[in-house]
Amino acid sequence: MQVVVFSKLAKEKDLPHVQRLFDALHEEGITTYVYGPYLDQIRERITFQEPVGVFESYIDFSIKKFDFFIALGGDGTILNAVTHVRDAKVPIVGINLGRLGFLASIEKRRIPEAISCLKKGRYTVTERSLLYLESNLPLFGDIRFALNDCTILKRDTSSMITIHTYINGAYLNSYWADGIIVATPTGSTGYSLSCGGPIIFPDSGNFVITPVAPHNLNVRPVVISDDAIISFDIEGRAENFLCTLDSRFETITSAHHLAVRRNDFAVRIIQLPDYGFLETIRDKLTWGIDTRNH
Repeated sequence: MQVVVFSKLAKEKDLPHVQRLFDALHEEGITTYVYGPYLDQIRERITFQEPVGVFESYIDFSIKKFDFFIALGGDGTILNAVTHVRDAKVPIVGINLGRLGFLASIEKRRIPEAISCLKKGRYTVTERSLLYLESNLPLFGDIRFALNDCTILKRDTSSMITIHTYINGAYLNSYWADGIIVATPTGSTGYSLSCGGPIIFPDSGNFVITPVAPHNLNVRPVVISDDAIISFDIEGRAENFLCTLDSRFETITSAHHLAVRRNDFAVRIIQLPDYGFLETIRDKLTWGIDTRNH
């Protein structure tokens, strides 16, 4: 078995947990590769009981056979990991070293158990759909997909913008707002949720369109099939606006005509046997807990 260990930043407080991970991988006899920039950060701070290989980029998937892609961090780390895994179909194992952890649902105290489960095949794989952004002008290079959401937002302190929105070419609405979010089911528990959007189960096959601070208070989030194509024209007093795909962003103008559709490939996320989506939302959102007694 071969795995990649991926992270963006080696924080001092996380090093004991990182050490436990590499110790567990060694004990299970798992061949380990580490993302190059992260390996440079931990090389002198972690004890490796045997040499590790170096993972450089998406190209490595065509050269080596990897069984799992272990992402150390929070949900942002997994969003970044997706840009490396792409269509390789290698399952992502999210170990939560951050705060909330909807995607990185494996808590750090369970690291040895999680590695043992991977070795023994005691896990489930869930497929998470992505969205894809089309534009009449170049945007986001060859990474035009997102696991969570695509947003169109006003810049800085400029006045609200108008986003003319269409579904399969049919006019839906002109949103007068600070912006608009198109979220996948996975992204429904992110920015969209904080703007009043609904929680959508991962396998529901939907997009949610959520306005950000709409000027018309009767405008509400809508849920549509992810078979639809959602297109936008943007106008406003400012010359520039902001378009994001997950944590990546680019500046756009009224000359950009954008459309969002379901991506051609999905990503695979590992879950331990006793911890699925229902457990995640109960724990992370503290559902069923009477805080008056705490």
